[in-house]
Amino acid sequence: MLDQVTGRHAVWRHPKLIDPDRIGMAGHSIGGAASATAMAAAPRIRAGVNMDGTFRAAVPPTGLGGRAFLLLGTRADHAPGRDHTWDRDWPSLDGWKRWLTVDGAQHGSFTDTPILENLLGVPDSGELPAQRAVEITRTYVTAFFDLHLKSTPQPVLDGVSANNAEVAFEQP
Repeated sequence: MLDQVTGRHAVWRHPKLIDPDRIGMAGHSIGGAASATAMAAAPRIRAGVNMDGTFRAAVPPTGLGGRAFLLLGTRADHAPGRDHTWDRDWPSLDGWKRWLTVDGAQHGSFTDTPILENLLGVPDSGELPAQRAVEITRTYVTAFFDLHLKSTPQPVLDGVSANNAEVAFEQP
């Protein structure tokens, strides 16, 4: 797919809009798990994010070539000891890495579903209000890619912050 959108014979008119040296991949649920799988197969992907996805395929024991990876999930399902695939694959993530969990988040909290539900009049279904879930997701995913694709320092990724008290930096 990367060749189709960035290659010499791209399938669209604007391949130059994509910097082929700054490719990142983020996904939610099975899409998050696919981020690591895609990185293992495509060295051009420099950084990856798994948002609340159980890994279907193990991260190769040889790692991801030292590339950065962020795990961002619900504390209820992805704190150490809760999802055996995160526990299993953490040691194989051989580059810069963080394992963050969000208190009060639910599986859909890392998508636009909570905001869309609010627009439809559906009350918040979890402890974490929809707008706050969006703020946390945007803050950490954007910071991660700014750090690893633009080399812009991101103190929010250095540890717990009072502004984001719901977010725990796990140390498995």
